[in-house]
Amino acid sequence: MTDYLVTLESAWVLKDVASLDDAIGIAISEAGKRLNPSANFVEIETGMADCPYCGNELESSIVVADTALVGLILEIKVFRAESEEHAGRIAKSVVGRALRDIPLKVQDVHPL
Repeated sequence: MTDYLVTLESAWVLKDVASLDDAIGIAISEAGKRLNPSANFVEIETGMADCPYCGNELESSIVVADTALVGLILEIKVFRAESEEHAGRIAKSVVGRALRDIPLKVQDVHPL
């Protein structure tokens, strides 16, 4: 059994936001509140995406008509998993219980 660091990607939708910075701050705050106290060991940060044209990294967030879509990256350590796939399933289960109705996708799994 091995320990893993699992990175999950999440999409957070917000309404009535004035700016991109406000949307990012609100999304991180809401995610933190929902993860606390049951999963307060999850690290939260904004997601980054590669530009298909220039290759530079861009924030994976957008505001249109006062509605925002914020990409969040959630990192969680999973202990004593049988495989990388098993670690990913455990991470999605733990985080998914706290963040109901929020889409999650396993982005990366690394052994510790």
